[in-house]
Amino acid sequence: GIALSGMGDPAKVQNFLDLAGQWDPSLAFVMGGGLLVTTPGFMWLLKRERPLFADVFSLPTKQDLDGKLLAGAAMFGVGWGLSGLCPAPALVVLLSGGTMFLLFAAAMAAGMLMHYVVFERE
Repeated sequence: GIALSGMGDPAKVQNFLDLAGQWDPSLAFVMGGGLLVTTPGFMWLLKRERPLFADVFSLPTKQDLDGKLLAGAAMFGVGWGLSGLCPAPALVVLLSGGTMFLLFAAAMAAGMLMHYVVFERE
């Protein structure tokens, strides 16, 4: 789906984000299609008492915005806008032989490692 929709093409993603230039609204239809498929499934699942293969649902419980969340969202957005890729399309491109995205994957792995070192390590 990522390859067919063009989300693996950084130029297509960057054109979607470029509202003042060569704006390409087609990815909005991709996102809308994803919501149309996903939303009924989530609604059905959340009506159940428990998941099929677990004792309880593992849903986010945090309700407030803090600096770490806002900074992480901003860094993700800037990275997405500069590279034209978010993690899933980048991995699809890498797996299909796109060597120019090795730097993206290395930067993503470095960011995950940095988060672990700063926030998760005990």
